[in-house]
Amino acid sequence: MLTMDRINLASSVLKGVLRSTDLIAAPKLCPGAELFIKPENLQVTGSFKVRGAYFKISQLSEEEKAHGVIACSAGNHAQGVALGAAKNGIKSLICLPDIAPISKVEATRSYGADICLVKGVYDDAYQRALELRDEKGYTFIHPFDDEDVIAGQGSIAPEILAQLPDADAVIVPIGGGGLISGVAFALKQLNPKVKVYGVQAQGAPSMVQSIRENKIICLDSVSTIADGISVKEPGEHTFDLCKKYVDDIVTVSEDEISSAILALLEQHKIVAEGAGAVAVAAAMFEKVPVKDKKTVCLVSGGNIDVTIFSRVIKRGLLKSGRSYAVSIELLDKPGQLKDVSRIIADLGGNVISVHHERANESSDINGCFLRIVMETRNYTHIQEIKNALLNEGYRLS
Repeated sequence: MLTMDRINLASSVLKGVLRSTDLIAAPKLCPGAELFIKPENLQVTGSFKVRGAYFKISQLSEEEKAHGVIACSAGNHAQGVALGAAKNGIKSLICLPDIAPISKVEATRSYGADICLVKGVYDDAYQRALELRDEKGYTFIHPFDDEDVIAGQGSIAPEILAQLPDADAVIVPIGGGGLISGVAFALKQLNPKVKVYGVQAQGAPSMVQSIRENKIICLDSVSTIADGISVKEPGEHTFDLCKKYVDDIVTVSEDEISSAILALLEQHKIVAEGAGAVAVAAAMFEKVPVKDKKTVCLVSGGNIDVTIFSRVIKRGLLKSGRSYAVSIELLDKPGQLKDVSRIIADLGGNVISVHHERANESSDINGCFLRIVMETRNYTHIQEIKNALLNEGYRLS
């Protein structure tokens, strides 16, 4: 049974393991709200997951340790288990979905774990881990549906209230639900007035649907850049705890997640993975009531693959009006490119690529198309440039 005594024990055990993650004020992310970030992306292994994994392993019997441990993960729990096992002198085997970012796979391997890549998503890796547990006798470390793992994650709550005693609300990412279960339980014991909001990706809303239908739902498929919360089915413990202690659960889109990742990087120099940014996305896009409230967004991890990071930044720039691509139909004669460039430059646009296409079956025989990608300040700036081009008689598409 989950208790505050267990969470306090976890906090004590983890003292010599964890890195301090003090709250960071983030007023620019959500004007009108007193927003704070709990940067668990700066935690050991780059994620909050080390809390639950390490505490669980520390509580194993000597017999359980002797068998070695096995876990399944989208990547962050894997690193927590690998580190916890290594520090306790235990062999570890981690089953990861083959879609897990390379950076997470290699980081897990670097902590000394053996790796088993499984075709599919987290839930497929979970089934394979259970099979290997039964075949080889490993001790299984569940990524979220385990009371000691939940207690370890719950150690975040006392830290938040110690750093911001008058917090009004805390926003927490949800995958399987281990993090929010521990945090919500502890917050409601320590201060029942604090609101706890959960956030899932629109492409993986397993807990949202389960709460809505009042039973555990297993989704047919999940798809999101937030791989750390890409879970088809919540746990039994986590489902019950979320029903009892979480005030509301919302979802955010891929574009909203991308925008939050970009905002965290630009405004606070914080690198967040997709799952780590969903709480900030929920605040930025007003999915939960944060106006005039002291609100903590839990940035749960920063283990994002560099190639994914590049694509996310590009998408975030497009969706926030920081990048604009336009095709212009022109007469094929000297000076056209110069005139278009002058209009853009005079309004402060910065051209970063130009593509000129002469022959096009839909264009005039003397016409051509010019595709320009430029850096812009925001959507208002884009509209100014569009209007200026239109006023000069150019046809845009």
